[in-house]
Amino acid sequence: MACYLTTGKHMALYWSVGTVLLLLAITAPVSLAFGFGGAAAARSSVAPLRWFGKTYIALVRGVPDIAYFLFFVIALDQAFEYVRHKVKCPDWDQPIRQGNDFVVCAAAKLPLGNAPQWMHETYGFFLAVLTFALVFGAFAANVLYGAMRAVPRAQMETAEAYGLTRRQCFWRILVPQMWVFALPGLSNLWMVLVKATPLLFLLGVEDIVYWARELGGAKTPRFTDYPHGDWRMWYFLALLVFYLFLTWVSERVLARVMARLTHGQATVAGEAARKAA
Repeated sequence: MACYLTTGKHMALYWSVGTVLLLLAITAPVSLAFGFGGAAAARSSVAPLRWFGKTYIALVRGVPDIAYFLFFVIALDQAFEYVRHKVKCPDWDQPIRQGNDFVVCAAAKLPLGNAPQWMHETYGFFLAVLTFALVFGAFAANVLYGAMRAVPRAQMETAEAYGLTRRQCFWRILVPQMWVFALPGLSNLWMVLVKATPLLFLLGVEDIVYWARELGGAKTPRFTDYPHGDWRMWYFLALLVFYLFLTWVSERVLARVMARLTHGQATVAGEAARKAA
């Protein structure tokens, strides 16, 4: 069993755990940045910017996640290649869209056909991160937008009466206090993001779900070194333990963050959290 669990294919399974953790470490702050930008745009006094923010939130939240995961990867890949094609091959005289085929010059391919394998994997991972950030950024934007509206308007009016500009009121009064209202929703969104990481399998990234299925199956090319029966139940049980442990750690960390953010906050939510603690 020790030899079986240390084969090269199992090492790929262990590395894929790092892939999932790296995806979470990168996607969470990027999604939060997208969400903050969307929420700030949705409450902007500039009408086109406000329309853009509210449209972004409504469109992404109104379509099933899996549809966006399958759409964005293709759309983003073709968009990047289209821009590179226009820059690198200005003399191209053939149509790019040929029926169902998307044809660009060889120099515009991403990555190039002769690029090493690690560049192909890195590019696929980059598209996955960007897709996750776009989708979960819309949900984060909705949470942050509601948190901004939950901050009492009287505090903003008091700051304005003291001579603070709208920008100063936003960064010094609104933003520091909104996190108390936003964190419960953001913590739920983090849990959803953790549970959505198996969708990497649909994006072409060899994650832990992919390797668990391949190594546990009895009729896949991955098990030829050590033939066995259908062991997928045991592999997926290991995934269950992994995700439960990740959820348990996340709950502890989020509880400490919540206690830190509510410390000294003179808000209804902060006072309720203090009394509960």
